[in-house]
Amino acid sequence: MRRLRCIWAIAQENLKKWGIIVFRIVLFLATNLAIIVLLGLVMSILGVDSRSTSGLLVMAAIFGMGGSFISLAMSKWITKKSTGARVIVNPGNPTEQWLYVTVRRLAEQAKIGTPEVAIYESPDVNAFATGMKKNAALVAVSTGLLYNMSKDEVEAVLAHEISHVACGDMVTLGLIQGVLNTFVILLSRLAAGVLNNSLSSNKESGGLGIFGYMAVTIVLEVILGFFASMIVMWFSRRREFTADQGGAYLTSKEKMVSALQRLLAHPQPSHLPDQVVAFGIRPKIGGMTLLFRSHPPLEDRIKALQT
Repeated sequence: MRRLRCIWAIAQENLKKWGIIVFRIVLFLATNLAIIVLLGLVMSILGVDSRSTSGLLVMAAIFGMGGSFISLAMSKWITKKSTGARVIVNPGNPTEQWLYVTVRRLAEQAKIGTPEVAIYESPDVNAFATGMKKNAALVAVSTGLLYNMSKDEVEAVLAHEISHVACGDMVTLGLIQGVLNTFVILLSRLAAGVLNNSLSSNKESGGLGIFGYMAVTIVLEVILGFFASMIVMWFSRRREFTADQGGAYLTSKEKMVSALQRLLAHPQPSHLPDQVVAFGIRPKIGGMTLLFRSHPPLEDRIKALQT
């Protein structure tokens, strides 16, 4: 009987994990579909003709910049849904009270409005910040972080996230991503158009055709997007050092170093949703090289604070 209960408990836990994964995938697809439909309506209303060079530029800007900033504007809602983060409205225990008061104090020190403070259930030792406005952001911490760090270390992590908000990192990263998206969309279509025109002049080939043009465009977008992501990740790594310095300024260098060392002692990678992984305190392990990681190694961040 006990064995059956154990098997049933494991099965329930696995179903719960798969349910979360499926929910995140559906939410991601639905969000992106809604963005595409919305931007398509904007193009229709503006009467943009993507067949001309100027129209293509406008189309690229609408989808490149528009998609990036719509995602940023929706980031708080998306992350609350995908992580199950619970915003603290009326603190229900001493831990929640301390967390809310600490974030408010750090925000006052950084001269920004108090962000929404949330807790999400996860064994990950992590925290993140998101939001389109400095004075209306969201700072969330995992239960794993609260259970595995001292108050001084949690305070330093919160200060790190507040520094992201105060420096406007979310908007800046969204702007960089939007500009690069625009160039990727524009250049891939221009290059595909040049190739199509070149082949069209040859009577034997007759051009790429609609499907050939789309295939070449997609391949070029993947290649250009590959290099664009390197630029985005480079900026992401640089602002991590700045946020660490900001965390040390708002608390102390010792607290910030201690928090990073604690993260180093818990080697499990981040499992944050892609929408906010760049703004988590813990790096997400992945990518072929350091060039494609959103965070520098924890050892480098500790060394930067100690020098």
